[in-house]
Amino acid sequence: MRVGVARETAPGERRVALVPETAGKLAGAGFDIVVEPGAGDAASFPDDAYTAAGATLGSPWDADAVVAVQGPGASKLHDGQLLIGFLDPLADRTGVEALAARGVVAFAMESIPRITRAQSMDALSSQATVGGYKSALLAAEYLPRFFPMLITAAGTVPPAKVLVIGAGVAGLQALATARRLGAVVTGFDVRPVVREQIESLGANWLDLGVSGAEAEGGYARELTPEEMQAQQVALEARIAEFDAVITTAAVPGRAAPKIIPASAVKAMRPGSVIVDLAAETGGNCELTVPGEVAVRDGVTLVGLTNLPSTMPYHASMLYSRNVQALLLHLAPEGTLNLDWDDEITKGACVTRKAEAE
Repeated sequence: MRVGVARETAPGERRVALVPETAGKLAGAGFDIVVEPGAGDAASFPDDAYTAAGATLGSPWDADAVVAVQGPGASKLHDGQLLIGFLDPLADRTGVEALAARGVVAFAMESIPRITRAQSMDALSSQATVGGYKSALLAAEYLPRFFPMLITAAGTVPPAKVLVIGAGVAGLQALATARRLGAVVTGFDVRPVVREQIESLGANWLDLGVSGAEAEGGYARELTPEEMQAQQVALEARIAEFDAVITTAAVPGRAAPKIIPASAVKAMRPGSVIVDLAAETGGNCELTVPGEVAVRDGVTLVGLTNLPSTMPYHASMLYSRNVQALLLHLAPEGTLNLDWDDEITKGACVTRKAEAE
């Protein structure tokens, strides 16, 4: 099976779908890997590293399968070709329909089932790890205070207090990273079951008296309007205690829930920071400006998007291992074998040819 590695063209995207390490392992497993020249440059993986690993340089578009980070668009693909990447199937229906019309068999990394067998393919989790880590660094960068406690000849500097809202993969990584940087960390989630995970990281649990249920796949279910209102009121009463707030709450296929209203931002001390990891889907804070860093009422609102792309080396390394695992599942020993009765194959596929039904 010939696999093409596409060079990313989306603005600001610096990741690559396969790094030399995984390209070499796939080549050794029976795959023929062709890499578009310059595909790994932005992630610090030069062309000669790919050729040294056993891949070849050339056009990926005539390969049996194309792997990408973000979907390259249907116009570059041909009938019967496989595509693997982040395809945003719940929001970009037009793009998915275009792939279907082209006859592309497309697998969305967002649609990998959250089951034990598929953990090695879980790209949402691997990239959320990167985003959570970077969010803590951004909070430290924009906060005009030290994160750790410092004892100096000029006196003692108290540690920063950081609140992380949402205890999924990104939130837990943000908590762990902020604590490593020396901050006093507190976590909150509407799922009481994750309290133990938060406290296991050495963080405090923020009890707002609001809890919801866990939805399918381990995500938090969307709160009712009454629950959301109660949460916002409770948070507004407590948010001024913290120097930095990192929000990570997301509902698959929906706009990000608005957790922090403008009134809560106004209640924070001047110089405080909010890092909104949900900015890409509208933001958890009412005042977040997606893609920008804004200041409102003396509070810095960091709404930067696609944080994994700002750390492209390790983000690519982790993502490429997810892609490698999926390819080995779909094509054992380099030979394509699509089993539509398999939960992973069926669950991740968002378009397929009618004759493959």
